[in-house]
Amino acid sequence: MDIIYLLLALSVLVALVFFFAFIFSVKKGQYDDVYTPSVRMLFDDEIVKPKPNKKESTTKEKSN
Repeated sequence: MDIIYLLLALSVLVALVFFFAFIFSVKKGQYDDVYTPSVRMLFDDEIVKPKPNKKESTTKEKSN
């Protein structure tokens, strides 16, 4: 039973170390993206094609 308490304490300690390392790296700007904003305007936008209306398709069929 003592080993469970030891492993629990060690896991909490490791989790806290990783948490503080993450906070430290965020504050230092490790995750700031400086590349994507400069090339975003070079990416093409997706072209959205409008769906045909049912009224237009039925009137075209009737006239033929």
